[in-house]
Amino acid sequence: MTVTQTDVVKTRNGSIAKKIGKISLIVIGGIIAAVILFLAITFIADKISSKAEEKKLENAYGQLVPVDGKKMNVYIEGSGEETIVLLPGYGTAGPALDFKPLIAELSPHYKVVAVEPFGYGLSDPTDKERTTDNIVSEIHEALQQLGINRFILMGHSITGIYGLDYVNKYPNEVTAFAGIDTSVPTQGGMDTKLPIQGFKFLNKSGLLRLILKVGSDPYASLGYDEHTRELLKMLSNRNSNEDTTLNELKNLYDNFVGARKLSFPPNLPLILFVAANNTGVKDWIPLHEEQIKQSEHGKLVKLEGDHYLHHTQSKAIAENFRAFMTEMK
Repeated sequence: MTVTQTDVVKTRNGSIAKKIGKISLIVIGGIIAAVILFLAITFIADKISSKAEEKKLENAYGQLVPVDGKKMNVYIEGSGEETIVLLPGYGTAGPALDFKPLIAELSPHYKVVAVEPFGYGLSDPTDKERTTDNIVSEIHEALQQLGINRFILMGHSITGIYGLDYVNKYPNEVTAFAGIDTSVPTQGGMDTKLPIQGFKFLNKSGLLRLILKVGSDPYASLGYDEHTRELLKMLSNRNSNEDTTLNELKNLYDNFVGARKLSFPPNLPLILFVAANNTGVKDWIPLHEEQIKQSEHGKLVKLEGDHYLHHTQSKAIAENFRAFMTEMK
């Protein structure tokens, strides 16, 4: 049998291809092993850090109120004759701390009650579906436990949906509603499909902690003291993308749709503080103007700032609110 030069070249090329294939497999295997090791490290580090942070967060602020067999955290400041109940926007890690600038402006004149719904702040998580009905009923139970039966309801963002339900369900309890760039049932974009499983993976794997660590502190330039910022970081690690708030996210569109059949009672004093330059939602100002028309005692106040108006406009919110309530008397 005669071996030609072509055969030699083919054999050599085949040998090289096999070597390249083996090297490629080794490289790919190394990358996979490195990724697995990286995820294992982030997972373990997250669990260790979470355990240490839980001890630091115990009784950090507020009081725990029994609700539906669990505990809901409520922070109270001030001793005014009228009570304001503050509710947070969706996903706010530590509502009572996030509202700190606004509470400081309101508490000299009102009793301010910042409620942290299940899955928020220092409150317990829950397996119960995060429907508007369940969320509102739980908040109501917490207030009943505290003997709070008459109050002004004030809240940020998603409170525009839950608050609508509350004022219609318990009309004899709420004396006025104040919205801080609150959601509107008919606003667009709420039917967008979100990668909830992806959010869950970020949390469970520990990657979210890493992302939050390397990212900038959103409270650093807002005048929050160092201790408060540290607590907010720990609460972000604890509550962001957790099962309770992810279930709320899953129910978000249905909750918006359910609110479309509701409107603010005509005789309820209604003041809405709205970000003047919100370009994220189409017709943001007109949507709120339509809500104001529902009330015989409605007022719209446009303020410069982003969606979290209470971070930078707490003084203006408090002053305009007090003036509005004086007009209502």
